[in-house]
Amino acid sequence: MAQKNTYAQISKPSGSLHIAVRDGKTGKLTAVRVRLTQGGKPIKTLPKEVAAVSYGLWDHADGYRYQPDSSFYVPGQFTLPLPPGTYQLTLMKGNEYVNQQHTLVIKPNQALQKTYTLTRWINMGARGWYSADDHIHIRRSPGENQSLMNWLQAEDLNVGVLLKMGDFWETYYPQYAFGEQGNYQSGNYLLTAGQEDPRTPELGHALGFGATGAVRYKQDYYYYDKVFDELHKRGGLTGYAHQAESFHGYRGLTLDGLRRKVDMLELLQYCVSDQPLRTEQYYHMLDLGFPLTATAGSDFPWCGHDHDHGPPEQSARIGNARFYTYLNKPFSYTAWKEAVAAGHTFVTSGPVLTFSVNDALPGDRVALMKGSGLRIRAEALGHPGQTPLDTLEIIAHGRVLGRVTKQDSGQSTGRLALTIELPSVAHGLWIAARCYGKSRQAAHTTPVYVSVDGDGFHNPESVERYLTLSEKYLRELEQELETHHDNPEFRAWYYKKGLKTRVDETRQVISELRNKLIRR
Repeated sequence: MAQKNTYAQISKPSGSLHIAVRDGKTGKLTAVRVRLTQGGKPIKTLPKEVAAVSYGLWDHADGYRYQPDSSFYVPGQFTLPLPPGTYQLTLMKGNEYVNQQHTLVIKPNQALQKTYTLTRWINMGARGWYSADDHIHIRRSPGENQSLMNWLQAEDLNVGVLLKMGDFWETYYPQYAFGEQGNYQSGNYLLTAGQEDPRTPELGHALGFGATGAVRYKQDYYYYDKVFDELHKRGGLTGYAHQAESFHGYRGLTLDGLRRKVDMLELLQYCVSDQPLRTEQYYHMLDLGFPLTATAGSDFPWCGHDHDHGPPEQSARIGNARFYTYLNKPFSYTAWKEAVAAGHTFVTSGPVLTFSVNDALPGDRVALMKGSGLRIRAEALGHPGQTPLDTLEIIAHGRVLGRVTKQDSGQSTGRLALTIELPSVAHGLWIAARCYGKSRQAAHTTPVYVSVDGDGFHNPESVERYLTLSEKYLRELEQELETHHDNPEFRAWYYKKGLKTRVDETRQVISELRNKLIRR
């Protein structure tokens, strides 16, 4: 983590640096992420104003004052004694602000004072959209709240979901309370608690937040549906992490998603690969007619790279993968949770997406009479120097209905726009927008779900293939149940009876879907 970095060797200071950072709109001091280097190496001494919180893998104290990329958070200003020399200063504040780079020269016995103003290239809050990271692992007592709030504000994250993590043996990253009692809010910034538990190598990692309390059944650990049902009773939302790809999460998503226990899927993240947007399991469920809200999260400090590996947008930090939620009312915990449940979201590692179908938002349902038409609009916004756009697509049932690129007439790296008219719609559809930008920057909306004459939005062309694939996943799990592992991390076989019952229930759902959805 941060302590392994090679730092610039600092001789005895004979100068000092004072930095103040203000918001371009309010003029007030604003929390910011700072990287200060000399000769390409981060300085070893940090200012006392640093917002320091202990963090690390497996709840160990691997990091404290430095972030994994050797940056640090301050609440708006700092003073630091430094020897004479030339330094490089980078100021960053999440996706919506324009990063700044400055060269500073400190002369002997000089107290160098600089004030910088950070400006937004876009203000999503003013448009009713609020950002969130649903996957942060840091233990929290009330004493950490203000420092963590500085982290959120420095990354311009409106909501940070701190997850208590578990496995078969124990739990990690404890939270002092859940629900309203576990919230800490400052203006439009909110810390809240959730859980990543159960977590198994055979069924994937479960996700839950918004409940009044954590749920854990040690003796029934592999029965994820018990946890999901109880989280729902406690007012929470449930889902699968890591795009349901790692740790065989697609098996769990099949088992619980087809039985309608799952609300959301973490669609964008730098854990499975360096390409953060992975849609295979998402489209699988959507094409079978099961709605899922798209969410995203960093999985800090587990996922991403330190400053020695990969591009900066991939660095292990909160908010490097985030999702936006539209609220048609003032920001609050309750309003945010309701909007997530409604699916009014898009996920992003940089680009901004707006999307509508007959003026309906992501997550909405549109009911048509056969032969009626649709007007579909999508717009991607980016910053040409920081988040340059490349491609915008409108997709229906996973297929591209329309595409524009930055090379097309009227399009640019700062804005891509696309409108499609479907004069007559014969059957239900799920329709979404996605875009790709520089390097590994991408975004994707939750779909709008369109029904025709009361039918569903499933994909008639792919239903049989996806139901067959679902059967394959169930057979994989059944093979696990027949294998007695000596490795204590693999415990599915121990829960064979209960899991086999759940497999049979899911297989019955698959049979019913075959009879209902496949055209003979």
